[in-house]
Amino acid sequence: MENKQKLHSGDLYLPNDAAIEQQQFQYLDQLYDYNQTRPTEMTKRQVLLAKMFAEIGPNCYIEPPFHSNFGGHHVHFGRGIYANFNLTLVDDTHIYVGDHTMFGPNVTVATAGHPILPELRAQGYQYNAPVHIGENCWLGAGVIVLPGITIGRNVVVGAGSIVTKDLPDNVVAVGNPCHILRQVNDHDREYYFKTRRIDPDLLAD
Repeated sequence: MENKQKLHSGDLYLPNDAAIEQQQFQYLDQLYDYNQTRPTEMTKRQVLLAKMFAEIGPNCYIEPPFHSNFGGHHVHFGRGIYANFNLTLVDDTHIYVGDHTMFGPNVTVATAGHPILPELRAQGYQYNAPVHIGENCWLGAGVIVLPGITIGRNVVVGAGSIVTKDLPDNVVAVGNPCHILRQVNDHDREYYFKTRRIDPDLLAD
């Protein structure tokens, strides 16, 4: 199997491969163009994102600067996704993000890893594992998601957390390593922040 084919297999491979780098540079040129857009050039941004991403739904907003190993070429976004400054997607293999998920500033989602054994790292070996993030999630500022992780639906990950294990649906999780703090509960239906109550009309059908 060629190195290019191993990008998505989970096998060890050598990323410094001419065939891989040639395509990667094309994607990174598009990413460069995106990051040079002006705030008023919203239509241009949407056109570029549609070219850059494997899939991207309507009403997605990614605040430049945006960083991505393959320029988003292996990224699958649903609809209505928001990303603040400095989203970093290490998309050496596929990253899947569900509808209406939000990324705070300086979030990193990584699919690439390197062997612990130093002899293999010295040779430049790498492996990739896909990441899945569900619908209606909120990843706070500075969150890091490691390769191979699955995050369920309606999950809030607290600022600065490092997600090293899968997270189920409907939880608030925090820390390094990230752990489940509690379930999303009835209190969250009454208060949106500390003692500030939610207007019931906002939840009316």
